[in-house]
Amino acid sequence: MARIFGLIAAIFMLCVAFVTQSQAGAGRGADYFTNLEVFDQNGRKLKFHDDVLKDKVLVISFIYTSCKDICPLATARLAQVKDMLGERMGRDVHFVSLTVDPETDTPQRLKEFADAFNTGPGWTFITGTAENMRIINRKLGDRSKYPWEHRNEVVLGNDRTDDWMRNSALGDLERLTYDILQMDPAWRKNPQQLAASAEGEAVDVPDHKGEALYRKLCSGCHTVGVGDRVGPDLRGVTARRDAGWLKRFIQNPHKLIDNGDETAVALDEAYPGVRMPILGLSDTDTTDLVAYLEFATKRIQEAPGEQPHNHDHGTKGHDHSAHDHSSN
Repeated sequence: MARIFGLIAAIFMLCVAFVTQSQAGAGRGADYFTNLEVFDQNGRKLKFHDDVLKDKVLVISFIYTSCKDICPLATARLAQVKDMLGERMGRDVHFVSLTVDPETDTPQRLKEFADAFNTGPGWTFITGTAENMRIINRKLGDRSKYPWEHRNEVVLGNDRTDDWMRNSALGDLERLTYDILQMDPAWRKNPQQLAASAEGEAVDVPDHKGEALYRKLCSGCHTVGVGDRVGPDLRGVTARRDAGWLKRFIQNPHKLIDNGDETAVALDEAYPGVRMPILGLSDTDTTDLVAYLEFATKRIQEAPGEQPHNHDHGTKGHDHSAHDHSSN
């Protein structure tokens, strides 16, 4: 079992545990959460409680933009939750991502990170002085000394009712979305159907050994046959890339990029917002994942009415048919 699944399992055990008052709910409002000065990804100066948290239903995550594994994965999965929330996002529910590396994460860097995930309205990325961010993050339960030690859970909260709980972005996303909405007493009185994801798969692929891996680790950043997301569309990737290279890239993309591999460097330049994380996949997991990508592509190609797919290579920003859909 991959290292990442061990981490997911450990986090999931906490997903229904409420945050104790000593962790995040001992007081209400600015008296507890502070009104320390912070900045969002657009460089706006804000008072933390009054401008970021006050009277809102919240999903709070901890990130740093140079993270090579969990941060981009968790953010990509939260972006899927954002799609499931539909019009409620930014109206009924607000996302807040707090940096744990404020000395590096300037507003500009946070904006580049946010834009890479198409976060949109209702999602605020926060930085500030090292001291201010240390105080704020501790109020929400993160007491890490180093960025890579930060908490990987998300905090769900309702500032108006002073209800707070921990959850995980690495478990079942539909359940997470319901848990978020249930933080709002008005929604609990009249629950409504969740919006469909804005970017589903092109076909409903049946069970496959690598499907769970793909959906949990890849689908936040990629699609198969629907178009680019954070990273390129993976339709046909197994036909365009040597199997050995593809497996090496999936297991450690940073190594190939840092060693100057031309294809890996080109992909890194085409999708500069965030590097693909190191997922800790074993050889067996990687083989299963590659097999699933080939299987999913084949199912699309065999679907009735399927049109030929243009595999011409190009750069990000051109028509979808001309993109280089070749990373994971």
